[in-house]
Amino acid sequence: MFAGTLTRHAETAAAQYSGTIHSTQFDIAIQLETRPKMSERSPDFDVTAVNKSGRKVRIGTAWNETGNSSGNPYISMQIDVGLGPFRANAVQTQDARAAQSGEFEIIPLVSNGVMKSGSISGELTAMDADNAFAGYIANMMFDLEFMLIENEFKTEETHPDYRIEVSSPRGKAIRVGSAWMARSSRTGNDYLSLLINTPDGDLRVNAVQNEEQRGGKTFSIIPFIDSGEQPRDVSAGLSLVA
Repeated sequence: MFAGTLTRHAETAAAQYSGTIHSTQFDIAIQLETRPKMSERSPDFDVTAVNKSGRKVRIGTAWNETGNSSGNPYISMQIDVGLGPFRANAVQTQDARAAQSGEFEIIPLVSNGVMKSGSISGELTAMDADNAFAGYIANMMFDLEFMLIENEFKTEETHPDYRIEVSSPRGKAIRVGSAWMARSSRTGNDYLSLLINTPDGDLRVNAVQNEEQRGGKTFSIIPFIDSGEQPRDVSAGLSLVA
């Protein structure tokens, strides 16, 4: 679970990009510094940070990439801050691209396996504004409050309709998953399909309305049952195409 931002600097700057990554365990300032390429697939950048002793250390590598379907440029990163490697993409919103801004959002890319739903309780409520939802999901091991925020990066039908966000202790928004609007081919009722990243793996659940809830703003979160109706390809975990 992490989030971050990245800013592009002038070509002549020592570091072409600088930014921060946040999680519930750390807040780290990073830089992307150009490195010599040994081959076409060699990294374009070293990702560096300053440790507690004040020493600059390399914590990962990054590549310039282009979205296969959108054609939009983005940056693919692999980073290890001592908790094991993780991958992320730095992408731009449509507004940032239109304004030719150097601002990017860092989002998680891969997951750590699929977690069995087991006994899950939860609820999702549509907000009055901004096409957002607020909710919680809980079992005996965790209790997570989250928001569903409309996905401004969506350019393809298969892309998530919402990103799932939680707040860190310092109030930083951290993306922990994706959600898709769907309709049951069996009942014709609308529901939401959620994929949430937890420390134990990816958790797949559905948010549905029972007879009493139908037509209202509240959905009940239930364990995912594979009925062949999954609306999107969720095998990509938390990935989001730029």
